[in-house]
Amino acid sequence: MTGWASEMKQRQIDFARINLAALARLDEILRRWLPDGRVEGNEYVALNPRRLDRRLGSFKINIKTGRWADWSSGDKGGDPVSLAAFLFGLGQAEAAQRLSGMLGVASDA
Repeated sequence: MTGWASEMKQRQIDFARINLAALARLDEILRRWLPDGRVEGNEYVALNPRRLDRRLGSFKINIKTGRWADWSSGDKGGDPVSLAAFLFGLGQAEAAQRLSGMLGVASDA
């Protein structure tokens, strides 16, 4: 492998590893990011901080799978990294790197 190809491989983000680590601690993460939410069955229900949301109900995160959606706005995603990107206005790569740092997990593949 050439130097450039090797460098690119080292920079690849291991989204699966980061998401798996986040799922193991998702309840803790959600309480940190969305402190006014609550658990209802397998879902964490919270106010969507990206819009003027006044009542719980439409913004939900599945605490087993990490899938999330805001049924009022149509925003949705399939994992904790996409949730971080959405909540904090980041790209997927930056969200993954920040989440991996918060969890103390290596971000590269």
